[in-house]
Amino acid sequence: MIKNKLYLLIILIILNGCVGASSTGILGTGVSIATDPRTIGTQIDDNIMQKNLSAKMINMNGNYFLSVKPKVIDGRIFITGKVETIEEKLKITKLAWEIKGARSVKNDLKIKEKFNFQQSAKDLLITSQLRTAMIASKKIMSSNYNIDTHKKKIYIYGIAESKEERAEVINEAKQILDVEDVISSILLVEDLRIVKN
Repeated sequence: MIKNKLYLLIILIILNGCVGASSTGILGTGVSIATDPRTIGTQIDDNIMQKNLSAKMINMNGNYFLSVKPKVIDGRIFITGKVETIEEKLKITKLAWEIKGARSVKNDLKIKEKFNFQQSAKDLLITSQLRTAMIASKKIMSSNYNIDTHKKKIYIYGIAESKEERAEVINEAKQILDVEDVISSILLVEDLRIVKN
């Protein structure tokens, strides 16, 4: 058991070094302020909404701090992670809709299962491979995306400059070995309410 935990720690340290430092923005939405097409005001509004939802979830259940990850892009709320019951999933969806300024809520929460070291390592490897491919691609502004992987399903959130960039991100994800599905919540710049000049 200790040996497995040690291997997990080593893998996490190695793979963490593969992820670009700019993959999480200053405002914590997974998008760098410099390349984010949203206005500073919209970025701040999204960040406030995200923090408010996180605070409400933590007040509901302290375990959500690590197990549930909300993301807000242009007033649209995306939720990933794991919960114990379907009732908790519904409560979190309701909490998200109660956040002032919420335009839509996409809930990709999964019901928790027994921890599987091998599956977690595979998911981490898939995330790292996609992040590396996106950084290497000249067609993708990789800092504008956030990636989560659960049971070989990749969840991608972010803002694409064009339909071609969005298609390229999805294509890169589908080419990774062992990926079973790609769930994308990628907005186009033209879909944003307000865009930087």
